[in-house]
Parts: sequence; C-alpha cells; structure tokens
Amino acid sequence: MSELTLRQRLDAYERLMRLDKPIGTLLLLWPTMWAVWISAEGAPSLFIVWIFALGTLLMRSAGVVMNDYADRHFDLHVERTKNRPLTAGIVSEREALWLATGVTLCAFLLILPLHKLVWALSVVALFLAASYPLTKRFLAIPQAYLGVAFGFGIPMAFAAQLYTVPPLAWVMLLANIFWAIGYDTCYAMVDREDDLKIGIKTSAITFGRFDVAAVMASYAITLSILAWVGAQAGRGMLYYAGLAVAAGMMLRHYFWIRGRERMPCFRAFMDNNWVGAAIFAGLFADYALRSGRWPTL
Repeated sequence: MSELTLRQRLDAYERLMRLDKPIGTLLLLWPTMWAVWISAEGAPSLFIVWIFALGTLLMRSAGVVMNDYADRHFDLHVERTKNRPLTAGIVSEREALWLATGVTLCAFLLILPLHKLVWALSVVALFLAASYPLTKRFLAIPQAYLGVAFGFGIPMAFAAQLYTVPPLAWVMLLANIFWAIGYDTCYAMVDREDDLKIGIKTSAITFGRFDVAAVMASYAITLSILAWVGAQAGRGMLYYAGLAVAAGMMLRHYFWIRGRERMPCFRAFMDNNWVGAAIFAGLFADYALRSGRWPTL
C-alpha cells in the first residue's frame, strides 16, 4: 500500500467497507426503522432516527470488513469477490483489522447517549457481526444467522425508546430472519457453483432443487409475521397496503429466480431494498396520515 496515494488508499477503504454498494446498509436499515417507528408509536425523536441510521451504516461497514477478513482465502476462488481490496492485496490484513476496530468504536460512541440496555445489546450485535462469517463453515443455513445479525437493530431500537425489549420486538426479529433467508438465498444462488467448489455452506446449496420454493415460503412467512405485528401494534389499512405492495414485489421475484440464472437472481436480491422500503412507507403513512403521528425534534 505504500505506493498508493492518499486518494487511492481512501478509495480502497471505501470499497472494503462497501460504501460504494449501499444495498447491505439498506437491508439493515429498513427493519431497524420499522422498529424505531413502532416502538415510538410513529413519533420517534429525529435524534434517535439519526443515531440508528448512522449506526446502521457504521456497523454494516465494520461487518463487511470483518467478513472479508474471515473469507480472504475463500474469496480468491469466487469470481465475484476475487478483486475485493483485501483479497487482491490492495489493503493489508492489519489495515483491515484497524479499520474494523475504528469503525466499531465510532458506532459505540454514537450510542453512548442512549439507555444502558442499548449498550449491552450492542455487545451482542458486535458478536453477531464478527461471528457470522464463521457460520458459513458449519451451519447449513447461515442466512438464518445473518437474519439475526441484520435484525439486531430491532431490539436495540425498542430498548432505546422503551428501556426494555418487549416480545413484539423479538417477533419482528423473527420476521427479519425469514426475510434474510429469502433474499440471501437469492444472493447465494448467484455463487452456488463457486461455493460448492470451495466448501462453503449456504442455503442455496442446502435447499438444493427446492431453493426457489424456500425463497417464496420465507417471503410468505415474513409477510404473515409482519401482518400479525401490525395487528398487535394497532395498525390500519395503509400499513397493510405497504405489505401488499411488498408481496407483489416478492411475487415478481419468483419469475426472476425460477430459471436460477445468476443475473436475475442477483436482481431479485437487490430488489429487496424496495421491499423493505415499501413496508416502511406503509408503516410511516399509517402513523402519519391515519393516526396523525409524526417524528419529533
């Protein structure tokens, strides 16, 4: 790295943290925002919204650096990942560890104004983010573990505003687990041949010829759980309209992934950003227009 200019070095760090590819941050952000809105009954503090939005970006950035460090030898053999900065030797292993540590510290400093329960949950969130890459060595469906890691902003959001984590939060986390199994199986279908060669375990390999059915079943369970959550939270038709739009998008994914071709499967994975956004839009509109609840300063 000594021959790189400062601009080139920062560009390598940006790519290592996937700041140029925000899809992972967005898939983390939407369920966190669902929880922020429901736990605040539609009127969260903008300060809380800012903390969780920025915290999501920071933790996702730290998580992908730790993921690349853990997978640095496997990524050499996968077409899609062989040119990542750490794998290609543009960023050193030591730099990657320092970068992950620094970003994680920034994320922790961000939550210091919040309740101590959030601090405790952040330790669990860090463990989940750091250990997820290892699960691909022994778990048949590591995407379920990813769903826990990607959804841990849910209990943290409830803890930040209610100073406790009610059962509803854990049910929402369960919905996120099934959603992650669905969208990340689409992602795993892109790399299935490479993963089989190097011995990585993924849901696409575990489900085999039932992979498409598993994706659609996971989607259906996600929406069913979120419909129950809406009933428990007293939400109305605008919330369910958001779920209906999300269901239509998910149904479209079936036609994209049924041929198991790489690019359509990747397209379905990427489209899940809009699924999460549709659910949030319905939730936001239901609180704002039906209940008259808006974010506060």
